[in-house]
Amino acid sequence: MPQDPFDWTDDAARHRADAGLVRTLRPRPATSALLDLASNDYLGLTRRPEITQAAAEAARRWGAGATGSRLVTGSTELHAELERELAEFCGFEAALVFSSGYAANLAALTALGAHGSLIVSDAGNHASIVDGCRLSRAETAVVAHVDPEAVRKTLDAHPGRRALVVSDSVFSVDGDAAPLREFAEVCRSHGAALVVDDAHGFGVLGDGGRGALDAAGLAGATGVVATLTLSKSLGSQGGAVLGPARVIDHLVNAARTFIFDTGLAPAAVGAALASLRLLRREPGLADRARGVATTLYERLAGAGLTAVRPDAAVVSVQAPSPESAVRWAADCREAGLAVGCFRPPSVPDGISRIRLTARADLTDRQIGTAVSTILATAPAG
Repeated sequence: MPQDPFDWTDDAARHRADAGLVRTLRPRPATSALLDLASNDYLGLTRRPEITQAAAEAARRWGAGATGSRLVTGSTELHAELERELAEFCGFEAALVFSSGYAANLAALTALGAHGSLIVSDAGNHASIVDGCRLSRAETAVVAHVDPEAVRKTLDAHPGRRALVVSDSVFSVDGDAAPLREFAEVCRSHGAALVVDDAHGFGVLGDGGRGALDAAGLAGATGVVATLTLSKSLGSQGGAVLGPARVIDHLVNAARTFIFDTGLAPAAVGAALASLRLLRREPGLADRARGVATTLYERLAGAGLTAVRPDAAVVSVQAPSPESAVRWAADCREAGLAVGCFRPPSVPDGISRIRLTARADLTDRQIGTAVSTILATAPAG
């Protein structure tokens, strides 16, 4: 009798279980009593009535789906409107909207880092950047985390070669920020491009939430491209690439995750556009999100926990072991608080931690509840 061709997945499942690395889907209800410090809804916009109303209106007007790829029937006037306003708000010549931030990173790296070129990638970069580097067919050099000198030495070793440097603006595990000004200077001196994933900086950093590149004085700079997501600070779905108009035109013609993917659904476009306009009207949301993160850090560190000072809205708190991190997150959930949990191999430094995401709409009372819950459930050691 022929062997089942998927028998090998049983062995893979056993290995995951033995290593304590089984991932489980946990569908959430429409409403929950949990205090949410696990999602990436940094500005608390995903349930704002004007945002959900904009999504509903876009669906009614443009349909439930985009109906095709962006180059066929998947580009609506709403998509073009969002792209114009994103570019203007963030200080770039042009923008291009994708179905996800993941697709945006794949597009930027595969279309700009072709075979024969060099990509210099920070060791702490997100998985979407790692995958974009792999798919680009460029030679990829992974350098030490947030280390401009390591980037310089790598570029020095490849004189005259077409190159780009890629980094998160704010790293998703610890919430630390990249030295973007220093990276940009190294790139300028070597004729290299700089690609920055601003998923965790956009909406939180910069003037009124215009992002980490705005904060660093690099928005619209020659040789700089930004990617971002619409699913964090804007509370919607999708991603975008921003940069010089000729770069965006190149992506339209060369980026496979743009050419062959169905366009972003109109409801998500409408919600993102409404959130962007709300952020213009309420620029203090960005300050509030950062303030909540700082308060969480100061109270937890002041109580003796090992936490990383946040550069944006992510607060990382170390746990003694992978097992204790999982237990800590579970105990928090049982006590009514949702937090993230990161452990090896998802974290390359081998340090397990719980991860808190600050939200601009958290009240002082909710912040106090979160802190007391984390302290009450903290593992010994």
